Amino acid sequence: MSERPLNVGIVGGGCGAFIAQPHQKAIFSDGTRRVVAGALHPNPEVAMKEAENWPYPIKGYESYDKMIEDQKNLPEDEKLDYILIVTPNFVHFDPAMKALKAGIPVICEKPLTTDVEQARELVKEAESRNIPFAVAHTYLGHWTTWFSRFVVTSGLLGEIRWVDSSYIQGWLAKKIEQQGGESGADWRTDPKRSGGSLCGGDIGTHALMQLRFVTGLEVKRVSAHLETFVKGRVLDDHFTTYVELSNGAKGMVRASQICIGHKNDLSIEVAGTKGSLVWRQEEPECVKIMLAGQPDRVYWRGDVQANDGFLGEVPEWLLKEPRIPAGHPEGFHDAYARIHRCFEKDVRAWKKGERYSFDNSKYATVQDGLMGLEFVAKAIESDKKGGAWVDM
Repeated sequence: MSERPLNVGIVGGGCGAFIAQPHQKAIFSDGTRRVVAGALHPNPEVAMKEAENWPYPIKGYESYDKMIEDQKNLPEDEKLDYILIVTPNFVHFDPAMKALKAGIPVICEKPLTTDVEQARELVKEAESRNIPFAVAHTYLGHWTTWFSRFVVTSGLLGEIRWVDSSYIQGWLAKKIEQQGGESGADWRTDPKRSGGSLCGGDIGTHALMQLRFVTGLEVKRVSAHLETFVKGRVLDDHFTTYVELSNGAKGMVRASQICIGHKNDLSIEVAGTKGSLVWRQEEPECVKIMLAGQPDRVYWRGDVQANDGFLGEVPEWLLKEPRIPAGHPEGFHDAYARIHRCFEKDVRAWKKGERYSFDNSKYATVQDGLMGLEFVAKAIESDKKGGAWVDM
């Protein structure tokens, strides 16, 4: 007998919010998960109206408090199996903490919270209850990101010397936050709602997570410069950090939102003693590998074989993960789907009482969310000291 689909409740995501849509598609992508409820807006009337206008029937709630509280009164097969939080940064902590206290697993958009102390509270709560908690670092969900991790950690590139992980955009090159609309520029540039860093918190954390995930290394020290190029803007729109890694290597974690012409340009280059690897989010189907004295190689998703003379033995689980045949390009929505798919496996195991641990080999966990906030906090501290080295 097949297991029932997992029930998912959404916090936020109404009034045309962009990020809810790829999550929604990802949740439904395998037929084993479904959105059944939502508290879609802080205004109770709007929340209920948005639920009525949802593309398919869901149970609307006036608030996430009511949605979480209602779980006590529902039959087991109607209860929420996990909650997805897609609100602005300053509304991450409260619903996440209340969900954990109610024993409900959580996927939360990044950054985890607006400050380190709140993030530490969430980590403590999730760990003490051993409840699955994911942070939606989308780009870890690309199959080629997993493949890059395998290549780097297998030692093919030799000892890692240098990593350049960057996320470059141009959409905030002008002061558009005063125009309103659905872009999110207004709250992202407001320190009360966004946190201490605009560019670092919004996209610099993605570059950091990509570095940590692909290399398996941690940042030990940081020297940072946070700059604001748009006149009248309070927070940084250009974020540059020089980092020292746990193996002694050096690297850059950098981000910008004022580089006109760049759309969603997340990329990583890893340089080792034997070769280098390059991956770009805007070309997510391929990974470029360059070894000393050999021709450059570009691996496309679908090209990789179990026993490759160049790569060695590739894990079976990695080869089995792609769901779309080669030649049908994977993209942004597929990355989201992979994160939800992996999270589902952990939630099902947890619900059965099987062993569950906060393993970040498939997606970012609540601990990774804390690490991102600690990194941004140390970058801010370094910047205030003129770029001095600061220990993590």
